[in-house]
Amino acid sequence: MRKSVPYVLAALLVLLAVVATTLYQKTRKASADYAELKASDEATRGRFENTLQAIAEIQDSLDAISLGDGSMRELPGGATGEKLNTVNGQQALDRIAVLRAGIARSKNRIRQLEHSLKVNGNKLAGLQKMVERLNQDVAQKEQIVAELTGRVDTLTTRVAGLQNVVEENQATIEQKRRELATVYLAVGDRKQLAAHGVIVAKGGLLGLGKTLQPSGLTDPSAFTPLDTDQETVVPIASAKARVLSAQAPTSYELRLNNGQLELHILDPQEFRKVRQVVILTA
Repeated sequence: MRKSVPYVLAALLVLLAVVATTLYQKTRKASADYAELKASDEATRGRFENTLQAIAEIQDSLDAISLGDGSMRELPGGATGEKLNTVNGQQALDRIAVLRAGIARSKNRIRQLEHSLKVNGNKLAGLQKMVERLNQDVAQKEQIVAELTGRVDTLTTRVAGLQNVVEENQATIEQKRRELATVYLAVGDRKQLAAHGVIVAKGGLLGLGKTLQPSGLTDPSAFTPLDTDQETVVPIASAKARVLSAQAPTSYELRLNNGQLELHILDPQEFRKVRQVVILTA
């Protein structure tokens, strides 16, 4: 009996060693599994937080795309002509280009985010809904930008039409101004003026004492147009001259300059009440 005790103890020791080894291996494996699970969980948490941060950044970018500032509000569909004059078409187009660039950047980041979720296998419903909302927000802003672009195109066409009208009106106004401001000038000695039929001798008795007077001839070739709004001094190539036409004496003055006379128009409005100006030189 006593001889068998050592064998029993040896067997127990072997069994305990086997059990201890098995427990050690299981404990070690459990520790390794725990460490791996913890690392995986931390990685998952990191990806989740990064995803949330990316979503927040994209949303902030979309919120920063302002579609309701003053320059955009000045583009109503039924803008009046006065309103159009306050709109700078190029500034509006530049603003829309900035909006489009911001939307394009947001769409690119959303695509990157969707790819990241797909690669990492992160299919949490909350994240997917956030991404869907981002896509919807981008689509709405794209639609608004498209509407703004259409309005700018319409306004540009209207402004071009108004500019044409303004230019035509300005041309008409300028034409009327020239018509009102222009007199027709004939300068020369008696022989020259008579040859063109600009003056005639009238009055007197038996051919004596006749006076030279404008004939009233309206032949354009005998006269030179003069815009009295632009020119108020008429050089006369003579030291002696007199005005035969009926301009008011107070509306002009003859001045000698370096041996030659000049006609200075003092009151253009009064002076041009008589459209033909006839100056007889000696």
